[in-house]
Amino acid sequence: MADQLSQNLFAALCEIPLIDPHSHIEPLSPVSKTLDDILGYHYYTELAHSAGMSQAPLKPDVSPRDRVRAIIAHMERFDNTAQYAWFMEIVRVFLGKNIRRLDEVDADALFDLGEKTFAQPDWEKQVFAKTKLEAIFLTNEFDDPLEGFDTTKYVPCLRTDTLVFKLHESATKERLAKVTGIQAGDAKTVRAAVRKLFERFTAKNAKACAISLPPNFSPVAVSDAELDAALMAKAPTDAEQVATSQAVFWMLAEHCREFKLPFDLMIGVNRRVYETGVFQGQDLFDQRTSLLQYRALFNAFLDVKFPVSVLCGISNQELVSHSWIFPNVITSGHWWYSNIPAQIRTDLTGRLQAVPKTKQIGYYSDAYKLEFVLPKFNMYRRVLANVLADEFVRPGQLTETEAVALGKRLLRDNTREVFNV
Repeated sequence: MADQLSQNLFAALCEIPLIDPHSHIEPLSPVSKTLDDILGYHYYTELAHSAGMSQAPLKPDVSPRDRVRAIIAHMERFDNTAQYAWFMEIVRVFLGKNIRRLDEVDADALFDLGEKTFAQPDWEKQVFAKTKLEAIFLTNEFDDPLEGFDTTKYVPCLRTDTLVFKLHESATKERLAKVTGIQAGDAKTVRAAVRKLFERFTAKNAKACAISLPPNFSPVAVSDAELDAALMAKAPTDAEQVATSQAVFWMLAEHCREFKLPFDLMIGVNRRVYETGVFQGQDLFDQRTSLLQYRALFNAFLDVKFPVSVLCGISNQELVSHSWIFPNVITSGHWWYSNIPAQIRTDLTGRLQAVPKTKQIGYYSDAYKLEFVLPKFNMYRRVLANVLADEFVRPGQLTETEAVALGKRLLRDNTREVFNV
């Protein structure tokens, strides 16, 4: 149980309005309709499957109610996890049910309560208010429609994985041509198409470009002649595909510089490790990744801000060191497998003790539905309160008021400044 100082700090941190700088929210359907939208989050399907549930309940022809029953029936096997705590906080805060332990007999009643609660016409507004959420960043494919929503509340972000790693595919070229009006067949036309995308996104209040990157990727400059040859190959070799990816990535960094957008880098994810895993439950990290692979990028674009997310503690120490000396490298959030309290505490303490406080994006939710923003940020705020208490207030380095101000900088101020919100 947290002591009084930590409780006071946590309470003060919870009063700070949030700007969430990374999510997977669908702006036209941002809140849940049933508990299936909550428990369909990959964390729960992964954990239930890992703990013995077959994938049969996850098939699309299974009813939402039956899928929720199956996942809740397996929850007692992972009620020790942080993800279980998120769900219980959602049940308590948003559904008004203070259940100490969830049992499968609760599934139907909870499902009915969720349907009734989420059907309220002002539910989205209620979630924003209870969360004290001002704005949340989206993850937009380059050809996503950017109409029909308030872009000051749901902030577009150009996600570029497909452009960088699949431009050699005809389907990607067709999509790019459709949205830009440009047939991207050589370096000149690719550059023109990328410019069109940046113009389109910034006109809609986009505040960032983003990408997730595999462990073996090393961004370097590639000549136009090399890119021309790679794009014109009828059956591009692995080397030519790598050259295309490197060239497009470098163009994106150039346009981030020109359009003054930060370039979010989410580094080190190894796709499809568990090949028959549940949807989004196949990817892991490994320790071959080094941020030294990005030294050419960081040196060449000192005027571009790079908020960097990493997946493991070893990479976190490297990120801390890079952010310590590179003015353009910013520590960003606690991603995926690092997003549990024990790992957050270690990583956060290292960042706070070594990195300038103005160069840290404390947290992002990575949420698929708005109901997740509050419990995930609360998990981070509890850890932050404990670290501020133990490492800064008790040793006398900061007063309680100064510690709250430091927390506010991590939770809100740096996001506003880095992303120009």
